[in-house]
Amino acid sequence: QVQLVESGGGLVQPGGSLRLSCAASGSIFGLNTMGWYRQAPGKERELVASTSSGGSSNYAESVLGRFSISRDNAENTVYLQMNSLELEDTAVYYCNVRIQRSDATIDNYWGQGTQVTVSS
Repeated sequence: QVQLVESGGGLVQPGGSLRLSCAASGSIFGLNTMGWYRQAPGKERELVASTSSGGSSNYAESVLGRFSISRDNAENTVYLQMNSLELEDTAVYYCNVRIQRSDATIDNYWGQGTQVTVSS
């Protein structure tokens, strides 16, 4: 089994910054895509950013130029640096990690979620 532990959420003023971390542990043969999603009250969960095993990244248009995703494969960890935070960034942020088994099967895992609140 695999566990994901998220950290780094909190309360921040508009224009501020936060850094989210998500560490995977357990039976990990290989890390595939790692990413961050968010869900605001009354809205559907949406992709914020993702990074492939090859190092390419993908961002939601609303966070382009403000957020940056990175990964440390040696530590099985994915990060989300969030700068210039806006009120609309308030949401629960979930990490998502796709992990490859030794038989090449890929499993999808979600973190427990961490609250990010942007408020003055």
